Amino acid sequence: MILSPSPTINRGKSLYEQVYQALRSAILTGALPPGDRLVETQLAEWLQVSRTPLREALRQLQQDGLVTADVSGGLRVTTITAADAQELYDCRLALESLAVAGACVYATDEQLKAIAACVVKAEGATANSHGSLAPEHLLDVDYQFHHLIAESSGNRRLVSLLDTLFDAMALLRIQTLQKNPNVLDIRLEHRQIYEAILIRDAEVAVAAITHHLSASKIRVIKEIGGTLPAIAAAVTEV
Repeated sequence: MILSPSPTINRGKSLYEQVYQALRSAILTGALPPGDRLVETQLAEWLQVSRTPLREALRQLQQDGLVTADVSGGLRVTTITAADAQELYDCRLALESLAVAGACVYATDEQLKAIAACVVKAEGATANSHGSLAPEHLLDVDYQFHHLIAESSGNRRLVSLLDTLFDAMALLRIQTLQKNPNVLDIRLEHRQIYEAILIRDAEVAVAAITHHLSASKIRVIKEIGGTLPAIAAAVTEV
């Protein structure tokens, strides 16, 4: 476990909450990568806190699915398996189809501008090597794009359900981006989704996001050494 300079902890606020947020951020940005062993003494020294708020934060991260216990009883940052990835993408396909259809009906002009800004940012960042974003920053642009679509649907419960999936997806994407930064291909696919929402065509938008997530599913699962069911692969190729 190699730690960057410690984050600032404000002693006037809840230590547990700050420790939790600091560790959660470190995990979701890849500073603490999947599979990394979490040693309490090192983490306590890094954050300059006692073990009590640290242990509370680690318990919460376990409940969130971001930290898991290994066979020896120690804690590690969760590693997503190929089977986990398939389940995550299947859930996203169902939920984001609802989200994008809702966005075609309810998205405001302001929300459409925010979605467009994410598309432009991704395209500009990947247009040439000099302007490219670091993988974790491109991952953040991808999250913002999908989260904005969910918010634009006007369905708050849908947003909440997707947020729990996005945390696990962030772990998965970090895990795969470390091996192959090109696995996150969001330029053309994001624009196609946005343009369908812009003209309020729910059928085209659902088809576009289905293609996007299905293609991403194949790339990611292949990268972590898994295989897709033959039926799913065939449907994606159509």
